[in-house]
Amino acid sequence: MHRKLLVLTLILFSFLKGYTQAKLKPFVQGDRVVFMGNSITDGGHYHSYIWLYYMTHFPNMRIDCFNAGIGGDVSKQMLERLNTDVFAKKPTVMTLTFGMNDTGYEFYPADKADSLYGQKVKVSLQSFELIKAELKQHPEIKKIMIASSPYDETSKIKVRSLLKKNTAMLTIAAEQQKTAKENNWGFVDFNTPMTMINQREQRSDSTFTMQNADRIHPTNDGQMVMAYVFLNAQGLAGTKVAGITINAKNNKIEQQTNCKISGLITNDNSTKFSYLANSLPYPIDTIPSGFGRPQRSQARALKLIPFINDYDQEILRIKGLDQTKTYALSIDGKAIGTWDGKTFGDGINLAQLTSTPQYQQSLAIMQLNEERWEIERRLREYYWIHYSILKPKGLLFNDSEATMDSLQKYAKKDFFVAVTIPTYQKARFKSVRDAWKKEMALLTDQIYQINKPVAHAFEIRLVN
Repeated sequence: MHRKLLVLTLILFSFLKGYTQAKLKPFVQGDRVVFMGNSITDGGHYHSYIWLYYMTHFPNMRIDCFNAGIGGDVSKQMLERLNTDVFAKKPTVMTLTFGMNDTGYEFYPADKADSLYGQKVKVSLQSFELIKAELKQHPEIKKIMIASSPYDETSKIKVRSLLKKNTAMLTIAAEQQKTAKENNWGFVDFNTPMTMINQREQRSDSTFTMQNADRIHPTNDGQMVMAYVFLNAQGLAGTKVAGITINAKNNKIEQQTNCKISGLITNDNSTKFSYLANSLPYPIDTIPSGFGRPQRSQARALKLIPFINDYDQEILRIKGLDQTKTYALSIDGKAIGTWDGKTFGDGINLAQLTSTPQYQQSLAIMQLNEERWEIERRLREYYWIHYSILKPKGLLFNDSEATMDSLQKYAKKDFFVAVTIPTYQKARFKSVRDAWKKEMALLTDQIYQINKPVAHAFEIRLVN
């Protein structure tokens, strides 16, 4: 790594760690968290990834999270749906992010960009003032302002960049931060760290971006970075899955962090014990997905942020083994892997071993959470039709046949409506929406039934 790139990386990681000083309170038992935003929230995964961390790391603490994003929204539209789309969910916590659409998508000449963007920002903040007034009427809800993920102005991709758009977005972010400080609300900045990561990576690959080919919508690696930044802001970095240190020479448990070790038996050939952790490892999705192309997997984020080091440490350390000999680890009788005595002494991060029963348990949770996310997306498409298309026509929550006919005609000239019509055709029936909500509740209940860690039988046996 070039020296300048190394320095930039160290500064970036130090900056990210700085969020742990923000003292944004972690979620607590019973919290109902509503994430309000535009398409980056609507079709995004960051809130789902945050919830997955809580599902696996705090398995006995039930919370519920809700997507309240609508594609294309500006602050004025968010103001108009606060009551029906946020407060109606009875949140104990809500987040608010805006600014991408508020600053528009017009190409301004360099000498006029500042003044023209300034006018758009002024309009956006006028609605934000009214949003603040509404939020202050709900002291029972904890508020978290989120500075939008960035518009990537610097990547050398083919799509022409909008000059100074992200700078205008940062003006909105500064007002969010100021408001949060004045009202003792939370504040998280997605824009700055994501911009720093983009620019760091662009030093070696000028076309790199987490904001996809449109410079706007983070792919799943970017969404995972957003989840990481949010968890950092909650001060959760460094919270281990578990830590085990056993001295095989004297049959002694030297460390059991966030777990319980029992029934330890050691001899010259093997070390056996029962392991019950309080948490599960965080499962990482390796399947590419996201807005448009190129698609990226959640796992790609691990190359960009120290998530494994900060959040996914399940360390097994066996001291006193012969460093020159090889030992096999099995869990519940299943072969997991072989390492030499030195590696066991240094420590093995079980959270990165996808074949362990605890990781497989986490994978099931991840898949159920993804299924829940998919159903919630259908509902968000339904609400997008209502808030973005029907509300301006005075047809909010009017699901009549006449409305359906009108939408089908409108779809001929609006691509986004056309691709959403199939979902709306189902969702316009309340019985269908109710069934989807029940299915989501069932999936969430199932997650909180299967996410409890169970005891596992460990054996480290001499191979040669």
